[in-house]
Amino acid sequence: MSRGLNIVRIISGQWKGRNLKTVKGMNTRPTSDKVKGAIFNILAGKVMNARVLDLFAGTGNLSFEALSRGGRHAVLVEKDTSALETIRKNAEILGAVPRTSILRMDAMNFFKQAVQERFDLIFLDPPYRQGLADMALAYLQTQPLLNPGGVIIIETSSDETVDDAIDPLEIRLIREYGDTRLWFIQNKEEHEEG
Repeated sequence: MSRGLNIVRIISGQWKGRNLKTVKGMNTRPTSDKVKGAIFNILAGKVMNARVLDLFAGTGNLSFEALSRGGRHAVLVEKDTSALETIRKNAEILGAVPRTSILRMDAMNFFKQAVQERFDLIFLDPPYRQGLADMALAYLQTQPLLNPGGVIIIETSSDETVDDAIDPLEIRLIREYGDTRLWFIQNKEEHEEG
């Protein structure tokens, strides 16, 4: 069955209206404009000057949207060769190369490095129904990659759940848009103090 051409564009900020290149085939599933708009409306002021980690980056859609809206720098992690080349092309087209670090590796291998950076926004948009969101969260529980006030945003199918036993993190918000479910996660202590 033909699904038609997926047009991915920046919806707000410095590069508003610019189209992004996409990956041919069905291996990469870019976040729709509706879902992407919802994510960034919820994040609001947290995007400005944010350091972004984009695991399972695909086309770089979420990172480039964050950079367009004033994000400072994005680290994009992707293992698929075609997707990686698409990310590089998109960074060049937008003039975003100086504000990006593009890493070819499996997302889980990223956690196995001695990562010194801290991030304000961490996007997890793994392939659906493979348990990868929970695996990534298990790493994020033990590694201090999230800055104070930072947010982890997970995108899953609407029939998936995310483990909520993730101390010191906690699920703050869950939203559904069609067949997509969004999870917003932050450090528990910040909620208790606030």
